[in-house]
Amino acid sequence: MKIGIIGAGQIGGTLIRQYSRAGHLVKMANSSGIEKLRSLALETGASGSTLTDVAIDVDVVVIAIPLIGILELPKQLFKKASASITIIDTCNYYPIRDGRIEDIENGMPESVWVSNQLQRPVIKAYNSILAGSLICSSLSKGDPLRLALPISGDNKQAKDLVSTLIDDSGFDSFDYGTLQDSWRQQPGSPVYCTDLTLTQLKKSIAKARKDLLPERRELGLTFIMKHDPALWMDWWKDFAEYNRVIYESDLSI
Repeated sequence: MKIGIIGAGQIGGTLIRQYSRAGHLVKMANSSGIEKLRSLALETGASGSTLTDVAIDVDVVVIAIPLIGILELPKQLFKKASASITIIDTCNYYPIRDGRIEDIENGMPESVWVSNQLQRPVIKAYNSILAGSLICSSLSKGDPLRLALPISGDNKQAKDLVSTLIDDSGFDSFDYGTLQDSWRQQPGSPVYCTDLTLTQLKKSIAKARKDLLPERRELGLTFIMKHDPALWMDWWKDFAEYNRVIYESDLSI
C-alpha cells in the first residue's frame, strides 16, 4: 500500500516505522521541511516529501498533527489526490493548545470539523492511543491481551482498509459507526488512552457520555501538565492507568 503521513512526531513517527516494517511504501511530510526528516528516512526507508506532494499517488494519507494545524495545511493539499483516497484523522481537540473552536464547543464531533476544513471524508482512528502504547503494546493477532482501537467513518471500504493498517500496527480494531459517532472516542471518553482489549472496548465505548467529555478531558490534562512532555516514555503507562481511574464508573471490565 502507498501511504502518505503528515506529521512525524510521537504518533506520526511511530506509524512511519510500523508501516515501513509491514512493507508499505511510505512518504512523509511535516511543517519543518524534508531536511528534518532525513534521519527518519535513513532509519525506515520512508521518503521525505513536501506537504504539497504527500497526498499525490497514495492510497492513504494519515494526518498526525495538532488539531489546529489542520488550518495551516495547504489549501490544495488533495487537489491532485485520488478521488478514492482514504484520509485518517488522528487529531484531538485541546483548547489550551488549539484555542477555542466554537463548532466543537457547540457539540460538533472533532473529526466532522476536520472533514469540513479539508472538504474531504475522513476516518477517525489512532487518536485514542498513547504513543507509548502504540510503540510498546502491539501484539500478534489472536492474542487475548491484544489492545483494540475504535474506528469511525462513513465509508465501509475505507474503514476496512484502516482496520488492516491497525492490524499491521499490532492492534485489533472496532468499527463503532459513522463520523457523527466519532465523539465516543474523543478525549474524555472511557476508551480514550485507557488501553482496552476488544471485549473491553466494545463494552466501554457504548457508555461514553457526550456531556462529560470536556470535564474528563480536562481531568486527563491535569496529569499531563504535571509531567515533563519530553519524558513521555517514562510516564505513559501511569497516564493510561490514571485515565482508567477517571472513567472507572463507566467501565464494566
